[in-house]
Amino acid sequence: MNLQLVWFRSDLRIHDNSALAAAAAKGPVVAVFLRSIEQWRDHGHGANKLDFWARGVSALKASLNGLNIPLLHRDIGRFDDAPKALLEIAREHGIKQLHFNYEYPLNEQRRDQSVLETFQQAGITAQGHHDAVAFAPGTLLTGKGDYYGVFTPFSKAWHKHVTAEQLALRDTPSAQSPLAIDSDPLPALPTLDDEPLDGRLWPAGENAASDNLERFLRFRGRHYKDQRDFPKVRGTSELSPYLALGVISHRQCLQAVMSENGGHLADGDAGLTTWVNELIWREFYQHVAVGFPQVCRYQPFQAHTKQLQWRDDNEGFAAWCEGRTGYPVVDAAMRQLVTTGWMHNRLRMITAMFLSKHLLIDWRRGEAFFMRHLVDGEFCANNGGWQWAASTGTDAAPYFRIFNPTTQSTRFDPGGEFIAQWLPELKTLPAKARHAPPQDMLNPIDYPAPIVDHKAARQRALDAFKALSK
Repeated sequence: MNLQLVWFRSDLRIHDNSALAAAAAKGPVVAVFLRSIEQWRDHGHGANKLDFWARGVSALKASLNGLNIPLLHRDIGRFDDAPKALLEIAREHGIKQLHFNYEYPLNEQRRDQSVLETFQQAGITAQGHHDAVAFAPGTLLTGKGDYYGVFTPFSKAWHKHVTAEQLALRDTPSAQSPLAIDSDPLPALPTLDDEPLDGRLWPAGENAASDNLERFLRFRGRHYKDQRDFPKVRGTSELSPYLALGVISHRQCLQAVMSENGGHLADGDAGLTTWVNELIWREFYQHVAVGFPQVCRYQPFQAHTKQLQWRDDNEGFAAWCEGRTGYPVVDAAMRQLVTTGWMHNRLRMITAMFLSKHLLIDWRRGEAFFMRHLVDGEFCANNGGWQWAASTGTDAAPYFRIFNPTTQSTRFDPGGEFIAQWLPELKTLPAKARHAPPQDMLNPIDYPAPIVDHKAARQRALDAFKALSK
């Protein structure tokens, strides 16, 4: 029997899955999931992400069961244990070939390479597939043969060179004849530092993801460009948790856009093409992780910013984490994060820039806090976004670009409705006063004064960046 083994990781779906499709084309399939909680926690994943991951695996198991594909489950401590665990399974069941979809952060690259080498030494075929990107890292380069470090030329090259074959959906396997191999029971999550959020906030599985995509394109996609920056408006796709764990693929999203947009990705409806650009950003940051591995080693993309003198301000960091900076839009956003496991993208930029510029606190502390709470936390996108805000990364905001939180608030939450939702103590204030409440209006409201003056903080950040030598 030409038995194939598919190793699932952050690709928790049976539809449009390159590794699964390739395996099913060659013979009957056995699936496996390796749970490495110790390593994931070292990488900063918190209870919300780990719980969503576990529920996603459970949904995947049900889908695989419908195809008569058994799902094996193994607990391993760290990525280094993966080659041995997979090889034991392969030998136990007489596996002829292993399939998996590549992941691109540095530790994941090393793990995958070690698996390939271990299987080669054992005389068993193993194949990785570039499923999460249209272009395998290293195949879309600048004219000089370098990885792109700026998004706009990367995006232009992506649109110029992408082919229909790259975006074609992979075949969904038909149900196979039952195997004499039983699925393993899925163990519960161990006790974590934090209690995960109510799972009903983020339903797991492919059906939930496809429903989200359908609703977004039907009701909000064409308004995305105009509405995406307003946190009180439900203007975004809310697909980031599903994309982060591969519960839905970029190809499924792009194919759905083309169906709505006359077959086009780069032109046509402005809302849809703007959203396509966000999907390309995700791919860009995965290329960056491979081409510039220093970002995977807690280092800035812009080498000269290593010299930046960050402030050691634990009280300020705690105020930021707890949503009590005295800047309502920042505080409302942080409360949204810890309450829902998600934060609106405009607010991610505002809060990240506030921490790294206004407080001049090392962006890596904020990056870690986001990873601990985000249900959609993934290294490439989170790191890229934080480095952009801190002016240390690719396409970094110029160091002199420092968002004024109050201006951002009045522009993108003009009625103060988002602020009122997450800071109910300010709900009784006039709408205009919610953005920067005068102290005389706060008595007896329990809300802090701003912990830093915007103008003074801005100048401090400018001086710190000007002191760098490029």
